[in-house]
Amino acid sequence: MTTVEQNMFPAWFDRLQARYMNPVVRKIGPYLPGFAVIQHRGRKSGRVFTTPVNAFRAKGTLYVAMGHGRTDWIKNILAAGEAETTYAFRQYRLTNPRIIARGESDPGLPRLARLMSRRLPLFAADTE
Repeated sequence: MTTVEQNMFPAWFDRLQARYMNPVVRKIGPYLPGFAVIQHRGRKSGRVFTTPVNAFRAKGTLYVAMGHGRTDWIKNILAAGEAETTYAFRQYRLTNPRIIARGESDPGLPRLARLMSRRLPLFAADTE
């Protein structure tokens, strides 16, 4: 497993979160500080999915720490090259999706992104 694909959570927590926590956060996430709900299309099925994530937006970019590794929602957005998100009561179109490797210390990154990227890779996408 590369550093991009590592999952810092145990498998049982991933299952618990997907089954019980995500359905609740999916409904209230767009209204909570530090959360976003991302709408993306499945790369194989073509179905529309919504995924709640811990996120922050700075300098026109949405950042998400990849604590669960390279998940399906990340693969879907990277394949499509775009998605939609609701963050802080606003809708954004996500473009230019990319992975920022763990430990990458680009001085152009916001301080919070630099701190998060010390331990985890980041998913980043421009917001329009």
